[in-house]
Parts: sequence; C-alpha cells; structure tokens
Amino acid sequence: MFYRRLVKPAGDRLLAAALMPAALPVGFLLAALVRLRLGRPVLFRQRRIGLQEQSFEFLKFRTMTDERDADGKLLPDEVRLTPFGRFLRATSLDELPQLWNVIKGDMSLIGPRPLLPEYLPRYSEFQRRRHEVKPGITGLAQILGRNTLSWERKFELDVQYVDACSFLMDARIILLTLISVIRREGISQTGHATAAPFLGSASAKHPEQHP
Repeated sequence: MFYRRLVKPAGDRLLAAALMPAALPVGFLLAALVRLRLGRPVLFRQRRIGLQEQSFEFLKFRTMTDERDADGKLLPDEVRLTPFGRFLRATSLDELPQLWNVIKGDMSLIGPRPLLPEYLPRYSEFQRRRHEVKPGITGLAQILGRNTLSWERKFELDVQYVDACSFLMDARIILLTLISVIRREGISQTGHATAAPFLGSASAKHPEQHP
C-alpha cells in the first residue's frame, strides 16, 4: 500500500520526466509524419476513465483517418486504419504522448489501460475495482495477451494487478512490455483491426465464482 500510494506516483512522474528529453525529438518527428500522412489533428484526444472513475483527457498520436459514410458516421476501424497507423500501433509509438498524461498525474506508467466512459455501467462490481489504481501506459493484461484476450480475462488481470501491485511486479511488466513490443504481439483481436467494444459480461462474477 505504501508503494502504491506514495512511491509509485512520485516514481512515475520522475521517470516520465526523465524520459521526456529523449522522447521529444521522436515525438516531433512522429507528429510531422502524422501531419503529412493523416492530416490534422496530429493528436487523438478522448475522454477516458481513470482513478476512482474520474474522467481525463487521454492522448495518443492519430492512427486513423476521419473517413465517414454518406450519413456522416465514421467508417469501420479497418477502413480508417492506415499502413502508417498500423506501424505506429505495432511499435506502440502512438502511445508516446501519454508520458504527458503521466506527468500530469492522470496516468501511471503501469496499470490497467484507461477505457471509455460508456463502459462504466457495463462493469460488474468486481470489474469496477480496476479503477482503484491509476490507469497505465502498459499493464499486466498487455504483457499476457493484450487484444487477444477476452474482456473478462483482461479485467481479471487488471484486478489481479490492483491486489498485487509492487515494485518488482512493475519492473517485470516493463521488461516484458519491451519484449512484447519488439515481437509485436497481441496488437489486434481476431477479426478486428483493433478490438471489439466491451458490451458487458453475460455473467460478470468474481473469477473464483465461475463454475
């Protein structure tokens, strides 16, 4: 608890700030490429849910176009996701702006991934526990399958992290994240360009209650 409440938040901000000098030149180059290939805006901004179910503005580099159908509705992800966007996602370079989210205190380096506000009423009480810690750039679910996992399994791993968060666990997740990025594992769910939306669990119980 001492690590999670005091050491981890300070360590996250210090490490993110230390990474900024190296990240900024890469960020400026990526911003120029996004502007050239996808146009404006360079950053994708969206409300996401963080610690204690509070919303914040989540940042990423854009990976998709804004193509719409005749009714003005955005086309499916697989149509709007460009080859350059796929490269950014495969290398996780699209996540680089989230270092600013960490410095601001909205996010942690390690934690459950922040999800959309509309998912809140779809969670079980067990699944809502994922918001007991700050969301992270990477996390336990990201190193154990990422988008190849079911939503239920992702949430089980998120709550497992909440209960077992420690310095050693965070160090292990960072190391395995680097390996996963190099191998480009778990980038998309089968049959989807990214992942299917979470629509709620048919039987959302604590995993120990599953038959």
